[in-house]
Amino acid sequence: MSRPNARTVGAVALVLVLAPFVVFAVPQVVGASHSYVVLSDSMSPEIRAGDVVVVDEAPSDRIETGDVITYERPGGDQLVTHRVIEVRSDGGGVSFRTKGDANEDPDPQPVAASNVVGVVAFHIPLIGHVVSFAGSDLGIVVFVILPAVGLAVGEVYDLYREATADGDGGDG
Repeated sequence: MSRPNARTVGAVALVLVLAPFVVFAVPQVVGASHSYVVLSDSMSPEIRAGDVVVVDEAPSDRIETGDVITYERPGGDQLVTHRVIEVRSDGGGVSFRTKGDANEDPDPQPVAASNVVGVVAFHIPLIGHVVSFAGSDLGIVVFVILPAVGLAVGEVYDLYREATADGDGGDG
């Protein structure tokens, strides 16, 4: 049996490194609906700040005690990912009592089913740190501007080398 060459190993390594970022950017490739960077340690040790949660939409009647859900806080744009500790059903519909695993007390307000984004299908450790950095000013410099400048300098150098090589081949 032959050994894989360096190019094959490099390609496999590149795919393995890029795959989590593809899942974050396009969660539909794994059958999920959304992905978010976790900003706090309220769900540690299972889910930590800097992890990415991949969330799948789920009907409220399929959400059970023990599920980890992502929901929008009432009256705000803030998303929270916490564990369901109680499912409540009354005349007004279904709501969920939630709590962060690292928090001592449950969340003060029950979560209305209409505020639930979905159930966490899985999480990817640490990827959120890179995603957050890439969205910062320094990240844009590191991941966009520097590679673009490097590409441009490389192209100019190649053109210069070609132009000077053509002039060196004389019969002199």
